[in-house]
Amino acid sequence: MKFKLYQVDAFASRPLEGNPAAIVPLDKWPDARLMQGIANENNLAETAFFVRRGAGRYDLRWFTPESEVDLCGHATLASAWTIFSFLEPELESVAFETRSGTLTVERGRDGHHIMSLPSDVYERLADDLALRTRIGAALETVPPDDLLRGRYLMAVWQSPRIVRTLKGPGAIAQILRPIGQWGLIATAPGDDGFDFVSRFFAPDKGVPEDPVTGSAHCALTPFWAHRLGKRALKARQVSPRGGDLACTDDGDRVILSGPCALYMTGEITV
Repeated sequence: MKFKLYQVDAFASRPLEGNPAAIVPLDKWPDARLMQGIANENNLAETAFFVRRGAGRYDLRWFTPESEVDLCGHATLASAWTIFSFLEPELESVAFETRSGTLTVERGRDGHHIMSLPSDVYERLADDLALRTRIGAALETVPPDDLLRGRYLMAVWQSPRIVRTLKGPGAIAQILRPIGQWGLIATAPGDDGFDFVSRFFAPDKGVPEDPVTGSAHCALTPFWAHRLGKRALKARQVSPRGGDLACTDDGDRVILSGPCALYMTGEITV
């Protein structure tokens, strides 16, 4: 079997920045084990597979090198960019049916396509100094000032310098497993003109550090919108590759926008 492959850097204005995603358009779904094998071979944070249902409508699934996941923002944006650029260039919007419901992406006039994702609801954990201390030690820094739990565990520091200099992921997986989590968001108020900064670690999914994480911003956006008293925010994920996101808190939805850049096209033979 042969499949077309696009590798797209999401939340990047040029290649070699942002978060790379492998995009594989399909005519029909193959066995999930094959998709998982392709994702493992690609060895990117996510490989997205989609099947066309009709004009501007697709079924979409995401795989890390280790497993299928329920939500991935950057690979959704990259999938829409691929469709707009190569497959259905006449479209002004595309809708994806996913494990997390219907996700829509609208074409942006400036190339910054606009993606709507479900907001994540977080609850603040009861103060657990021991857990905060273990997280700080795993990342070789001071304990976070606050912890919240939702789709991922979110650790909040007061200094962006701390988040920028974290030595992750370290032993964070061993700390997350006993509390039923596999991803950690690290965040702090922003600097250099950004409203907030973040990083994301998911070593148990084969992603030691994700360069730019759309799904994490489903929680970060409402959290910082409430804390800062503003709906529209400018975010920077301060991973080594880094990426910028324009974020809007829209109640039960989060609106994210950013550019994409094509890195590679190819063909998979399996």
